[in-house]
Amino acid sequence: MSTPSQQAREALGLRLRELRKDGGLTQRRLAELAGWVESKVSKIEHGRQTPSEDDIRLWCRLVGAEAHIADLIATVRNIDSQYLEWRRTWRAGGRRRQQAIAAQEEQTSRFRIYEPLLIPGLLQTPEYARTRFAENIAFHRTPNDLDAAVEARMRRQEILRRGDRDRRFHILIGEAALTLGVADDDVLLGQLDRLLTLAIMPRLLLGVIPARTRHRRAPHHGFWIFDDRLVLVETVAAELTITQPREIAVYAKEFEWLAASAVYGAGARELISRAIRAIREN
Repeated sequence: MSTPSQQAREALGLRLRELRKDGGLTQRRLAELAGWVESKVSKIEHGRQTPSEDDIRLWCRLVGAEAHIADLIATVRNIDSQYLEWRRTWRAGGRRRQQAIAAQEEQTSRFRIYEPLLIPGLLQTPEYARTRFAENIAFHRTPNDLDAAVEARMRRQEILRRGDRDRRFHILIGEAALTLGVADDDVLLGQLDRLLTLAIMPRLLLGVIPARTRHRRAPHHGFWIFDDRLVLVETVAAELTITQPREIAVYAKEFEWLAASAVYGAGARELISRAIRAIREN
């Protein structure tokens, strides 16, 4: 069975082969023009060799496909990290993973975050975070560094309060995230109370998408957009890192359409308060 990296390399080779054919060049002619041995072209197209960024630039120039350079270079840069299995990612513990995300966040000025069913990590209480980490540790059977992981996630949240005025957070959550039984009621109540407090932060735009609203765009999976350079998507088995500009643009459009279905300010706080009443009356 091929690895995710090998599959990505093969997909890249297929794209390059199609561009070569669209440009009307044979493997031999492309190699001659580039000053390469013909076997290099064959190895790249069959996913047996990863092209360098300079190789990508030259290839695209010779076949008349300069418009594809940015996307292809983004693919090359992330070919070994765009699909990370959770068991491998968490092998060093949850704390290490939180530190890696924090490094990405430090480089980011504009956050766009969508979570349909859960409260995002940047807004979680320690108790809610502990529940989430404990579940992942048990499910993936990864090292148990629960206390350190929770502490690292709480440290990440300092970015919400620091004085960088240019940093902005636009966070969307589904109404289901307010009441879904992923934690004990007392933990959920504490989490919702924290959301009411955070909702008035000037740099945070918190939107809640009502369950019964007429959605402009049907909700899918959650995702995080870091400026216009990176998207993170969590699946059951792995985390996907997306860096190709054209794919990032698709997620940006998805976020814009989802945001059109959300309520903000007093409307969002009312949904949160309603969820608090529902849990207490249950």
